[in-house]
Amino acid sequence: MRTWIQDIGKKENGEVKIYGWVETRRDHGKIIFIDLRDKTGIAQVVFGTEDKELYQKANKLRNEWVIKIEGTVKKRPKGMENPNLTTGNFEISAKNLEILSEAKTLPIAIDKDGYEINEEARLRYRYLDLRRKRIFKNLKCRHLAFKFIRDWLTNKGFLEVETPILGKSTPEGARDYLVPSRLERGKFYALPQSPQQYKQLLMVAGIERYFQIARCFRDEDTRGDRQPEFTQLDLEMSFVEEHDVLSLVEALFTDLVKKIFPEKQITKIPFPRLDYQEAIKQYNSDKPDLRKNKNNNNELSFVFIVNFPMFEWKKESSYAEASEGKEKRLAGRSLGEGRWDAVHHPFTRIKNEELRIKNRGEFIKYIKENPQELIAHQYDLVCNGYEIGGGSIREHNPEILEAVFEIMGHNKKDIREKFGHLLDAFEYGVPPHGGIALGLDRILMILMNEPNIREVMAFPKTGDGRDLMMGAPSEVDKNQLKELGLEIKSRRKVGTPTEASEKTKR
Repeated sequence: MRTWIQDIGKKENGEVKIYGWVETRRDHGKIIFIDLRDKTGIAQVVFGTEDKELYQKANKLRNEWVIKIEGTVKKRPKGMENPNLTTGNFEISAKNLEILSEAKTLPIAIDKDGYEINEEARLRYRYLDLRRKRIFKNLKCRHLAFKFIRDWLTNKGFLEVETPILGKSTPEGARDYLVPSRLERGKFYALPQSPQQYKQLLMVAGIERYFQIARCFRDEDTRGDRQPEFTQLDLEMSFVEEHDVLSLVEALFTDLVKKIFPEKQITKIPFPRLDYQEAIKQYNSDKPDLRKNKNNNNELSFVFIVNFPMFEWKKESSYAEASEGKEKRLAGRSLGEGRWDAVHHPFTRIKNEELRIKNRGEFIKYIKENPQELIAHQYDLVCNGYEIGGGSIREHNPEILEAVFEIMGHNKKDIREKFGHLLDAFEYGVPPHGGIALGLDRILMILMNEPNIREVMAFPKTGDGRDLMMGAPSEVDKNQLKELGLEIKSRRKVGTPTEASEKTKR
């Protein structure tokens, strides 16, 4: 039976069988020392000349070869202990060696933190980069944090539910990644930017407390703390108010830091709640860094930003116009080319509750005529100057939700086509609900003092969205395109690189 290296101290004078990678090899006259590494630690293995065949075999070993060792665990000679290793009081006297796999000289060094190495080289050989102690530690902390979150929310009555990856393209913010359908040519699935509509439908279904550690996809312009695909903690709850959501998130992060990252100190508990306008006025930012000492990596300053505007004016529309060439009338006024867009997303509940309660018709008329004055039940969670989460209390009235889409420039036909499933669901007994989505990659980046989110992901893309290890994105076989009814059209303009566009044939 295999013995993990971390457990050899329990086997003193006993026989063990260990597997791993050769970390280093040292020759001391008639003795060869091998530092053998598995995922739990490093053990020193000793080969003497008593067994010449075994000694000669050990003499061939090189760094990163994969081997199996059988031998006896012994205490190291007095004065030869290594306090830097958890196994530093012991060594293994080898009796048998099996070389399982040889290794060429590594194209990148893995014995240091790796910050000094070109990132493209690290990502090209990511399977080697992952052997680095720092990166392995990051992945282990990620696992422990995810497990803690799952257990914590389960104990709070939440149900983890997986939602589809292949869904419908809807205008909610960033560009969608599209997946063509082979069976229905000319039609496409979209990868989820978030499980937003699905989690709201789960509230209609009576789940009441949902969470998911969800994979999300956004075709955004590149930035240091963005990736084409990322992981977020998605939460939704029925019969809650804003305070309930914020209090739950605060308790989750307080307990998570205390349990998994005890070296970190949270600046202030309860987390401060700062009005959006006040944040802009005082800090010129809606994600202020409120640490007392910004040079202290172990200080965590959480703050909730609340009372965001519901709408903002965007000069360029990212959605298809309802009627091309026709001047749009938005909110009863002309503001030039552009449209109103939701600051968070259109499913956010609008405040001004006294008017809503008094007369729904008057409320709908008011929001259509005064989009610039509306305040949203939106909230962001900020830590050390990074936005790490955002959420809202949702609008669950289909009439008001439809009015919001109209303010954003959608006509009724488009609304029914894009969001009819949600509006229909809200006709069958929808509870008031709200939630939040928290960017786990960014949170872990902060907690592990890393410069970007790529350092806490197993297989990240480059800053411009390429997978150098797998060679993606890549061209595909023409027969695959033919099956999908797609054709790649290329054209070259003078003085510009080749531009490619996809044309769908039905």
